[in-house]
Amino acid sequence: MANDVQSLDEIDQAILEALAGNARVSLKELAQQVGLSSPSAAERLRRLEERGVIKAFTIDLDLAAVGYPLQAIVRVRPLPGQLHIVERIIEEIPEIIECDKVTGDDCFIARLVIRSMADLDGILDRVAERAETNTAMIKASPVKRRLPPLSRRK
Repeated sequence: MANDVQSLDEIDQAILEALAGNARVSLKELAQQVGLSSPSAAERLRRLEERGVIKAFTIDLDLAAVGYPLQAIVRVRPLPGQLHIVERIIEEIPEIIECDKVTGDDCFIARLVIRSMADLDGILDRVAERAETNTAMIKASPVKRRLPPLSRRK
């Protein structure tokens, strides 16, 4: 993938930025935004998908609007010999919407959504016998998920 990044020209970057802002943009509108014809924009888009630069077109949910007003970051440290079991348990908890396996004292950093504080203990109890957890409630997200810098400029 490192070599692919070098081959992103300004038009590819513009396409990615436009799609990051609105993945449902019409092909005609996308073409206009990046200064191409619709067939040229479609070809560029197809190539970005084939190269694996674009993996999916997705949505950004307002979690509170779908009933999850609270989020938490949970650090998970499996007990000795429990790593794979804990990983499987984490995968099975639908309220865990993201999880990374990390280096350091904790093995997993998970993002959890809950409807109420009362729900938190029930969810964490599912891993409590096999791991230690440390939870931080999210107050705000000043930086939402975004594209990294796409150009090589400094």
